Amino acid sequence: MLETVHLYHTNDLHSHFENWPAIVQFIKNKKAWHDQQNEQMILLDIGDHSDRFHPITEATKGKANVTLLNQLNYDAVTIGNNEGITFSHEDLDSLYERATFPVILSNLYTELGERPNWVVPYHIITLNSGTRIALLGVTVFYEKFYELLGWKIKDPFQSLLETVEQVKGQCDVIVLLSHLGISDDEIIAKEFPDIDVIIGGHTHHVLKEGIELHNTLIAGAGKYGQYVGHISLSISIETNKLHHYKASLFPMEDQKIICNETELWLQKSSIQADNTLSEVIGVSKNGLSLDWYQESEFPKLLVQSIKEWCDGEIAMVNSGILLEPLPKGPVTRKDLHRICPHPINPCKVYLKGDVLKEVIVQSRDEKMEHLKLKGLGFRGKVMGRMVFDGIEVNMETLDDGKDHVKEIFVNGKPISYERVYAVATIDMFTLGPLYPEISHAEKKVFFMPELLRDVLAWKLGEKSRNE
Repeated sequence: MLETVHLYHTNDLHSHFENWPAIVQFIKNKKAWHDQQNEQMILLDIGDHSDRFHPITEATKGKANVTLLNQLNYDAVTIGNNEGITFSHEDLDSLYERATFPVILSNLYTELGERPNWVVPYHIITLNSGTRIALLGVTVFYEKFYELLGWKIKDPFQSLLETVEQVKGQCDVIVLLSHLGISDDEIIAKEFPDIDVIIGGHTHHVLKEGIELHNTLIAGAGKYGQYVGHISLSISIETNKLHHYKASLFPMEDQKIICNETELWLQKSSIQADNTLSEVIGVSKNGLSLDWYQESEFPKLLVQSIKEWCDGEIAMVNSGILLEPLPKGPVTRKDLHRICPHPINPCKVYLKGDVLKEVIVQSRDEKMEHLKLKGLGFRGKVMGRMVFDGIEVNMETLDDGKDHVKEIFVNGKPISYERVYAVATIDMFTLGPLYPEISHAEKKVFFMPELLRDVLAWKLGEKSRNE
């Protein structure tokens, strides 16, 4: 005889609460249905539920997200990089203090090498039949960023070796909550035959029926609450062995009924967030203009701020980081959050002059300026023109009708190809393929936990005091 247990999962909501009332009603309906059928249901989140781009998350330091998870009675969660490295050490350490669910995470430690008191390396759920399901959790290995925030992150593969060994004698089925991305999930399926199911996130992959690889089911439900994932596990009651599994996704746009109570809670929380973020941090005397494709005042102020904050010789940042001009008058944290919502930190990279030249030339390419970027922490629309402080770029129009870099001066002198320059910029450029020369730089210094809007708040406050 077989019993069926139902796993429902969400991942990478990124505080896109517009779908949450539909998710809540959907899960409530499914829970009621399975109760009627005498079937057990387990609800899981795979991380990046919180994202500081949303005012509610920003104002509550993520605790509103935990409240939402509590309200829906999640059985377990793991964390993503947005929980792990966009909150300060103190804020992450207290984020789950009122959680009514276990946070499963085996590869995060304190600086002293101890597990934080708010995580467990695994969690075992015993079904009514006696079948034991072990839930494991790992998150992406951003070692340097965690270190700067006062944490130690362990290689997730090494962590899994240890945790699987711990649980495989205590359970019948192993389910991994993996905020590592689809490529790592496929490697895990090959290298860890004891893991039966991998529910993934981080790379926002949509696996409508899951994929089976090396006798392991891999699932993923996209991003922003567009889907809720469902996995049915058929288990032999006599042997407690997994007999069959099946994955599917439910699109939330098809859900016609939402939870009105949740909708009202979010509306109320939005008003409270506005009040919290209404603190005035400075005054814009004349306002600051913004143009994504031409020189303008606001990006100039931002690049100057980054240069000062990082103590760089020169600085560079793309205009598209700023979403709106800064109006004349008092400036609140809400204003800066709206204008600069990205979870992006300032950083300093050391580049030889010949490498710096390549970066500058690439940045002045029209395709780069009009690039519609998604990911890497960017919450804007287009990259926009690169703005410099301490760098002068002279352009010329050639026969192809396009503008090309003719001359580069650094602090008034022609660029020296052999000299190493300390370039203040943003961590987004170090993470991915936008500027390989920057991401491959040997020496990088990251400034955390302050985000770009915190640097702007500091600069505008300083300007207000001095004017």
